[in-house]
Formats: sequence, structure tokens, C-alpha cells
Amino acid sequence: MAQLIKEGEMIIQQKPISRREMCAMLAGGTTALAMMSSSATAVEDKARGGKVLMPVGDATEVVDTLYPFFRIAEDGFNVVVAGPEARRYHMVLHEVPPNSVLPWDITEERPGYHIKAEVAFRDVDPAQYAGMFVSGGRAPEYLRYDKDLMRITRHFFEANKPVAVVCHGIEIVSAAGVIRGRKVTTVAKCALDAEQGGARYVDEPTVVDGNLVTTRTWHDYASCMREFMKMLNTYAGAK
Repeated sequence: MAQLIKEGEMIIQQKPISRREMCAMLAGGTTALAMMSSSATAVEDKARGGKVLMPVGDATEVVDTLYPFFRIAEDGFNVVVAGPEARRYHMVLHEVPPNSVLPWDITEERPGYHIKAEVAFRDVDPAQYAGMFVSGGRAPEYLRYDKDLMRITRHFFEANKPVAVVCHGIEIVSAAGVIRGRKVTTVAKCALDAEQGGARYVDEPTVVDGNLVTTRTWHDYASCMREFMKMLNTYAGAK
């Protein structure tokens, strides 16, 4: 079940959203759409695979976030979006402009859709979750200072639960001190963040090291999501 906010009205989708329906909603534009994760209802309890946590904040990258949000739910998991507060957050689009008059050395940031965090980090009991997906964008720059998010992140590694990290999300797991001695990948401009966290950075599309799946950007999601869903389904099936 997903909730949508449109022009001040709340609409509750009572059935799973297909990819075609999702594309139609996204075509409505930023003023028409605010994606929300599942509410704490009976639908949540019926999720076959359990719950997967997705931490976000302002300037979370929109494609980094929305594709796994729907892909994970497609396999019967309830994706729970969490943030510093339980509120609506601004997602953004990061892209190196292909036709800019002046060249860009780094991505330009433009407004994207919005996503609703249904729970604040301080209220998250990570023991209730089967896995975690750490999105990218600029949000991890400030989310990594949240002590509750650090507590949450460490739990998933201490319990050896599946974790996926894309792009700038590496800043969160690096700050949590959980990638020391690991082999990881990330977007090239975050290689230093990985190395400062004690990891060995490699420029590969997707890297699996123990319970951790890392990927460079959403462009590598074909391999990343295949590996993460395999790991997540195996973990859920073994419970």
C-alpha cells in the first residue's frame, strides 16, 4: 500500500502499484506527487518478506531512491522510509548536464519528487527489519551526523543482515564504522569517503562483500538489485 499526496489531499492506494501505474504517476509532475512508504497497518503485517528500512533526507537522489523502493516491494517486502523526522522530504535529480554551454565537472542538482518518511530515526527499532537500503544524493552529507541513524546502521552489520548502498550512501556506512576491511564500490567522487572508513575502493559496477552490496550509481542497478534481492530473499527465507 502506498500513500500519495495531491494538492493537499491524501489518497490511499489500497493495492500494489504496477510499474506502468508508477510511470503514469511520475508523469504527473512534482506538484502532483509525493511518494510515501507503507503505513503501519494490517497490510504491513502481511508482507511476505518482512520490512526493509530506507533512510532518506532532503536532497536524497530521486532515481537512487524510487527504483529500489518499488523493486524491493515487488518481492513482497514492506519498504519503510525513515528520516530525521517523520515528515515529507525533497528528493533531487543529480546529473552532469549533457548540453550545458559551460561544462560541468560534477553533477547539477535539480528538484525531483517528494517522499514521506513515516518514522523518525530515533523511533526505529532495527531488530524489526530484515534489511536496509541506503540511497544516495546529497542527503548522506548530513544524515551521517545523526546518532540514531548510526545506531541503526551498526545493528544491520552486527546482526549480519542484508544492506545495499548506492553512490553517496557510502558516507553513511563509512561514518558508522562498519566498512573497515571491506571491499566496496561507490561513485568515483566518494572513493575517499570509502577509504577513510577503512574500506578498499574498487571501480566496479557492483561489489558484494559479506552482507553488504555496494554499487556506483543507479546506472548499475541491474546488477546491484539482482544481488541485493537474492541476498534479501535468502535471508528472509532462512528466518
